[in-house]
Amino acid sequence: MKRYRNGEIWDFEQEMQQLLGDGFCEEREVILGLDGDTTCTVCVCMPLLPFADSLPDPPPILSRAVAGCSNHNSVGETAARDALELVMADALSKAGSTRFCVQAVCLAVSGVNHPTDEERILNWLREIFPIHVQFFVQNDAVAALASGTMGKLHGCVLIAGTGTIAYGFTEDGRDARAAGAGPVLGDWGSGYGIAAQALTAAVRAYDGRGPYTALTPSILRKLDLSSPDELIGWTYSDPSWARIAALVPVVVSCAEGGDEVANKILRNAVQELASSVKAVVRRLHLCGEDGNDPFPLVMVGGVLEANNKWDIGREVINCIHKDFPGVHPICPKVEPAIGAALLAWNFLARYSR
Repeated sequence: MKRYRNGEIWDFEQEMQQLLGDGFCEEREVILGLDGDTTCTVCVCMPLLPFADSLPDPPPILSRAVAGCSNHNSVGETAARDALELVMADALSKAGSTRFCVQAVCLAVSGVNHPTDEERILNWLREIFPIHVQFFVQNDAVAALASGTMGKLHGCVLIAGTGTIAYGFTEDGRDARAAGAGPVLGDWGSGYGIAAQALTAAVRAYDGRGPYTALTPSILRKLDLSSPDELIGWTYSDPSWARIAALVPVVVSCAEGGDEVANKILRNAVQELASSVKAVVRRLHLCGEDGNDPFPLVMVGGVLEANNKWDIGREVINCIHKDFPGVHPICPKVEPAIGAALLAWNFLARYSR
């Protein structure tokens, strides 16, 4: 194991060991579950429950910690690693535990899109934790799915927050995904995609390429700007995904006020999100041969939350239901970080048999 390169964040472990003695970890075995996206990273510490028992609902949580963005595509690898290590140390410290008590870590992070991403993170985790710890690295969508299915990987999840992705699993372990490639490659149903289209519409209305839209004055008011010309400087001064996506409530407000441009943006978002789910369902045959079999669809993310008039999540479900009447929407009772911890528990239980 190594020490943290930007500060001695693991110093609490020495104090813990001196206070409780060398053998205290034997009775305090824990699991870490992490959910990291382009907005923040959450880590929960959960006691390692007996595998012979069924998991309680909700599962017991010893501590919860929050840090910054851990998507390496958004903030770079160094900042992403720093956020992940900081949040794990914070969660263990709050739980009165140490790395030596950890039996498994499930790290579910947006930006994990290829086996090389997984291997890079695994190698880094092996440097930080003792050799006995088991690691499971997943895309954050997998933890979101598990948060709605109590750690079981079956069905489909739709995440629509700053970014968006649809991810599905069959009971025999096959998986498929759609979208989730980031804003440059067209995650148009995401918060970033909605807000970017709104900014574009405001600029187009100002220079005469597009129709008038209430988005222009509403966005200017929200950002405390005086002219649409200033939108260019505001946008490129810090084009971070979460900063742009924060304008989604303005788009929804304008749409609910009757603005046709804003309504069109949201209708397009509904179609994009629904098409992502449909693509996954078709590839995995989650709906059965006749298209009518039931399957769970876990819905996660601020874009899918209901507003006064516009309910994007409900509209997405209605759109999917036309093709796949067996869709069963689930609003998770626990957050994705807990889903990641449940995944780790299920993985350990499987390996212990």
